Amino acid sequence: MSSTIIPTIVLEVLKIKVHYVCDLWLYFVLQYQVGQLYSVAEASKNETGGGEGVEVLKNEPYEKDGEKGQYTHKIYHLQSKVPSFVRMLAPASALNIHEKAWNAYPYCRTDNFLIKIETWHKPDMGHLENVHGLDPETWKKVDVVYIDIADRSQVEPKVDRKRSPRPRLEGTKDCPHMCAYKLVTVKFKWWGLQNKVENFIQKQEKRLFTNFHRQLFCWIDHWIELTMEDIRRMEEDTRKELDEMRVKDPVKGMVALED
Repeated sequence: MSSTIIPTIVLEVLKIKVHYVCDLWLYFVLQYQVGQLYSVAEASKNETGGGEGVEVLKNEPYEKDGEKGQYTHKIYHLQSKVPSFVRMLAPASALNIHEKAWNAYPYCRTDNFLIKIETWHKPDMGHLENVHGLDPETWKKVDVVYIDIADRSQVEPKVDRKRSPRPRLEGTKDCPHMCAYKLVTVKFKWWGLQNKVENFIQKQEKRLFTNFHRQLFCWIDHWIELTMEDIRRMEEDTRKELDEMRVKDPVKGMVALED
Protein backbone atom coordinates (compact mmCIF):
# COMPACT_ATOMS: atom_id res chain seq x y z
CA MET A 1 0.00 0.00 0.00
CA SER A 2 1.53 3.27 -1.09
CA SER A 3 0.93 6.69 0.30
CA THR A 4 1.30 10.16 -1.17
CA ILE A 5 2.66 13.04 0.85
CA ILE A 6 1.19 16.39 -0.17
CA PRO A 7 3.30 19.37 0.93
CA THR A 8 1.43 21.98 2.91
CA ILE A 9 2.27 25.65 2.61
CA VAL A 10 1.65 27.56 5.82
CA LEU A 11 0.71 31.05 4.70
CA GLU A 12 2.04 32.85 7.73
CA VAL A 13 4.64 35.57 7.84
CA LEU A 14 6.25 36.52 11.13
CA LYS A 15 8.12 39.81 11.20
CA ILE A 16 9.56 41.27 14.37
CA LYS A 17 11.07 44.70 14.86
CA VAL A 18 11.93 46.60 17.99
CA HIS A 19 11.61 50.40 17.88
CA TYR A 20 13.61 52.56 20.29
CA VAL A 21 12.02 55.96 20.99
CA CYS A 22 14.29 57.92 23.28
CA ASP A 23 15.40 61.46 24.00
CA LEU A 24 16.31 63.71 26.89
CA TRP A 25 13.16 64.70 28.76
CA LEU A 26 12.84 67.77 30.97
CA TYR A 27 10.56 66.09 33.48
CA PHE A 28 10.53 63.05 35.72
CA VAL A 29 10.29 59.75 33.88
CA LEU A 30 7.04 58.62 35.48
CA GLN A 31 5.33 61.87 34.41
CA TYR A 32 5.67 60.48 30.89
CA GLN A 33 2.74 58.19 31.66
CA VAL A 34 0.49 61.22 32.12
CA GLY A 35 1.80 62.76 28.90
CA GLN A 36 1.29 59.51 27.03
CA LEU A 37 -2.34 59.13 28.11
CA TYR A 38 -3.08 62.81 27.44
CA SER A 39 -1.59 62.50 23.95
CA VAL A 40 -3.55 59.31 23.20
CA ALA A 41 -6.78 61.17 23.96
CA GLU A 42 -5.84 64.22 21.88
CA ALA A 43 -4.47 62.17 18.98
CA SER A 44 -7.68 60.10 18.93
CA LYS A 45 -9.70 63.28 18.41
CA ASN A 46 -7.38 64.35 15.60
CA GLU A 47 -8.03 61.03 13.82
CA THR A 48 -11.82 60.81 14.26
CA GLY A 49 -14.55 62.01 11.89
CA GLY A 50 -16.67 60.98 8.92
CA GLY A 51 -17.66 57.66 10.47
CA GLU A 52 -14.01 56.76 11.02
CA GLY A 53 -11.57 56.96 13.90
CA VAL A 54 -11.62 55.71 17.47
CA GLU A 55 -14.51 54.26 19.47
CA VAL A 56 -13.90 53.50 23.17
CA LEU A 57 -15.93 50.55 24.47
CA LYS A 58 -14.22 50.05 27.84
CA ASN A 59 -11.72 51.96 29.97
CA GLU A 60 -11.45 50.49 33.46
CA PRO A 61 -8.93 49.33 36.09
CA TYR A 62 -7.87 45.67 36.12
CA GLU A 63 -5.91 43.36 38.40
CA LYS A 64 -4.72 39.91 37.35
CA ASP A 65 -1.95 37.65 38.67
CA GLY A 66 -0.58 40.46 40.82
CA GLU A 67 -0.48 42.90 37.89
CA LYS A 68 -2.46 46.13 38.23
CA GLY A 69 -3.22 48.66 35.54
CA GLN A 70 -5.82 50.07 33.16
CA TYR A 71 -7.71 47.94 30.61
CA THR A 72 -9.10 49.49 27.42
CA HIS A 73 -11.13 48.01 24.57
CA LYS A 74 -11.31 50.21 21.48
CA ILE A 75 -12.49 49.89 17.89
CA TYR A 76 -10.50 51.62 15.16
CA HIS A 77 -12.69 52.39 12.12
CA LEU A 78 -10.10 52.57 9.33
CA GLN A 79 -11.92 52.65 5.99
CA SER A 80 -9.86 55.45 4.34
CA LYS A 81 -6.77 54.90 6.49
CA VAL A 82 -5.59 51.72 4.79
CA PRO A 83 -3.98 51.41 1.32
CA SER A 84 -6.20 50.87 -1.72
CA PHE A 85 -5.09 47.26 -2.28
CA VAL A 86 -6.38 46.35 1.19
CA ARG A 87 -9.70 48.17 0.66
CA MET A 88 -10.24 46.26 -2.60
CA LEU A 89 -9.66 42.84 -1.04
CA ALA A 90 -10.88 43.12 2.53
CA PRO A 91 -14.55 43.01 3.57
CA ALA A 92 -15.86 46.15 5.27
CA SER A 93 -15.96 44.43 8.66
CA ALA A 94 -12.21 43.74 8.45
CA LEU A 95 -11.53 47.48 8.49
CA ASN A 96 -13.00 47.83 11.98
CA ILE A 97 -10.09 46.70 14.17
CA HIS A 98 -10.62 45.79 17.82
CA GLU A 99 -7.77 46.64 20.20
CA LYS A 100 -7.57 45.33 23.74
CA ALA A 101 -4.80 46.88 25.82
CA TRP A 102 -3.50 46.20 29.31
CA ASN A 103 -1.46 49.13 30.57
CA ALA A 104 0.47 48.24 33.73
CA TYR A 105 2.97 51.05 33.34
CA PRO A 106 5.89 50.89 32.66
CA TYR A 107 4.90 47.72 30.77
CA CYS A 108 2.14 47.82 28.15
CA ARG A 109 0.86 45.24 25.69
CA THR A 110 -1.71 45.37 22.92
CA ASP A 111 -2.80 42.34 20.96
CA ASN A 112 -5.18 41.77 18.05
CA PHE A 113 -5.44 39.29 15.20
CA LEU A 114 -2.39 40.41 13.22
CA ILE A 115 -0.28 42.80 15.28
CA LYS A 116 1.21 42.58 18.75
CA ILE A 117 2.98 45.54 20.37
CA GLU A 118 4.79 45.15 23.68
CA THR A 119 6.41 48.17 25.32
CA TRP A 120 8.90 48.58 28.12
CA HIS A 121 9.67 52.09 29.37
CA LYS A 122 13.20 52.29 30.80
CA PRO A 123 15.11 55.27 32.29
CA ASP A 124 17.98 55.05 29.79
CA MET A 125 18.89 56.21 26.27
CA GLY A 126 18.26 52.97 24.38
CA HIS A 127 21.43 51.14 25.41
CA LEU A 128 19.76 47.95 26.67
CA GLU A 129 19.46 44.85 24.49
CA ASN A 130 16.57 42.40 24.40
CA VAL A 131 14.61 44.05 27.23
CA HIS A 132 11.59 41.87 26.32
CA GLY A 133 13.49 38.68 27.15
CA LEU A 134 13.24 36.95 23.76
CA ASP A 135 15.05 33.66 23.28
CA PRO A 136 18.46 33.99 21.54
CA GLU A 137 17.28 32.56 18.19
CA THR A 138 14.32 34.94 17.99
CA TRP A 139 16.43 37.93 19.05
CA LYS A 140 18.85 37.27 16.16
CA LYS A 141 15.99 37.85 13.71
CA VAL A 142 14.82 41.12 15.26
CA ASP A 143 15.46 44.38 13.40
CA VAL A 144 16.26 47.31 15.70
CA VAL A 145 14.89 50.68 14.55
CA TYR A 146 15.91 53.92 16.28
CA ILE A 147 13.28 56.64 16.01
CA ASP A 148 14.40 60.27 15.97
CA ILE A 149 11.47 62.58 16.68
CA ALA A 150 13.63 65.56 15.68
CA ASP A 151 14.20 64.22 12.14
CA ARG A 152 12.83 66.92 9.83
CA SER A 153 13.00 64.99 6.57
CA GLN A 154 9.23 64.32 6.55
CA VAL A 155 7.87 67.50 8.12
CA GLU A 156 7.31 71.09 7.08
CA PRO A 157 8.54 73.20 10.00
CA LYS A 158 6.53 76.24 11.01
CA VAL A 159 6.79 78.63 13.91
CA ASP A 160 3.79 79.28 16.15
CA ARG A 161 4.94 80.77 19.42
CA LYS A 162 2.35 81.53 22.07
CA ARG A 163 5.03 82.68 24.49
CA SER A 164 8.23 84.68 24.23
CA PRO A 165 11.10 82.92 22.42
CA ARG A 166 12.72 80.26 24.56
CA PRO A 167 16.45 79.70 24.96
CA ARG A 168 18.04 76.66 23.34
CA LEU A 169 17.36 73.46 25.31
CA GLU A 170 20.65 71.89 26.32
CA GLY A 171 20.63 68.28 27.47
CA THR A 172 22.84 67.12 30.33
CA LYS A 173 23.66 63.75 31.84
CA ASP A 174 21.70 64.75 34.95
CA CYS A 175 18.52 65.51 32.99
CA PRO A 176 15.77 62.84 33.36
CA HIS A 177 15.51 60.68 30.24
CA MET A 178 13.67 57.60 29.08
CA CYS A 179 13.45 55.11 26.24
CA ALA A 180 10.29 53.36 25.06
CA TYR A 181 11.28 49.92 23.75
CA LYS A 182 8.45 48.82 21.43
CA LEU A 183 8.50 45.22 20.22
CA VAL A 184 6.26 44.94 17.14
CA THR A 185 5.34 41.44 15.96
CA VAL A 186 3.38 41.13 12.70
CA LYS A 187 1.70 37.94 11.45
CA PHE A 188 -0.14 37.69 8.14
CA LYS A 189 -1.79 34.79 6.29
CA TRP A 190 -2.95 35.94 2.84
CA TRP A 191 -1.39 34.19 -0.12
CA GLY A 192 0.40 36.58 -2.49
CA LEU A 193 0.30 39.59 -0.17
CA GLN A 194 2.41 38.47 2.79
CA ASN A 195 5.52 40.56 2.18
CA LYS A 196 3.65 43.60 0.88
CA VAL A 197 1.31 43.83 3.85
CA GLU A 198 3.98 42.92 6.41
CA ASN A 199 6.33 45.64 5.13
CA PHE A 200 3.48 48.14 4.94
CA ILE A 201 2.47 47.53 8.56
CA GLN A 202 6.03 47.88 9.87
CA LYS A 203 6.50 51.11 7.90
CA GLN A 204 3.25 52.54 9.26
CA GLU A 205 4.14 51.57 12.83
CA LYS A 206 7.38 53.54 12.63
CA ARG A 207 5.52 56.51 11.15
CA LEU A 208 2.86 56.28 13.87
CA PHE A 209 5.39 56.06 16.71
CA THR A 210 7.32 59.04 15.31
CA ASN A 211 4.29 61.30 14.86
CA PHE A 212 2.78 60.36 18.22
CA HIS A 213 5.92 61.12 20.22
CA ARG A 214 6.41 64.41 18.39
CA GLN A 215 2.91 65.42 19.42
CA LEU A 216 3.49 64.23 22.97
CA PHE A 217 6.59 66.41 23.30
CA CYS A 218 4.96 69.46 21.67
CA TRP A 219 1.94 69.20 24.00
CA ILE A 220 4.09 69.16 27.15
CA ASP A 221 2.75 72.54 28.34
CA HIS A 222 -0.77 71.09 28.33
CA TRP A 223 -0.11 67.97 30.42
CA ILE A 224 3.01 68.54 32.55
CA GLU A 225 1.00 69.62 35.62
CA LEU A 226 -1.86 67.12 35.24
CA THR A 227 -2.46 64.22 37.65
CA MET A 228 -3.76 60.73 36.88
CA GLU A 229 -7.13 61.81 38.32
CA ASP A 230 -7.20 64.65 35.76
CA ILE A 231 -6.39 62.16 33.00
CA ARG A 232 -9.19 59.74 33.96
CA ARG A 233 -11.74 62.57 33.91
CA MET A 234 -10.39 63.72 30.55
CA GLU A 235 -10.61 60.20 29.11
CA GLU A 236 -14.31 59.96 29.96
CA ASP A 237 -14.98 63.35 28.35
CA THR A 238 -12.95 62.28 25.31
CA ARG A 239 -14.98 59.07 24.93
CA LYS A 240 -18.17 61.13 24.61
CA GLU A 241 -16.52 63.60 22.22
CA LEU A 242 -15.30 60.79 19.95
CA ASP A 243 -18.82 59.35 19.63
CA GLU A 244 -20.06 62.76 18.44
CA MET A 245 -17.07 63.47 16.19
CA ARG A 246 -17.42 60.20 14.25
CA VAL A 247 -20.92 61.33 13.24
CA LYS A 248 -20.53 65.10 12.82
CA ASP A 249 -16.93 65.78 11.77
CA PRO A 250 -15.36 65.17 8.33
CA VAL A 251 -12.75 62.47 7.73
CA LYS A 252 -9.37 63.66 9.03
CA GLY A 253 -6.01 62.55 10.37
CA MET A 254 -3.22 60.31 9.12
CA VAL A 255 -3.85 58.23 6.01
CA ALA A 256 -1.89 55.29 4.65
CA LEU A 257 0.99 56.06 2.32
CA GLU A 258 0.73 54.05 -0.89
CA ASP A 259 3.90 52.25 -2.00
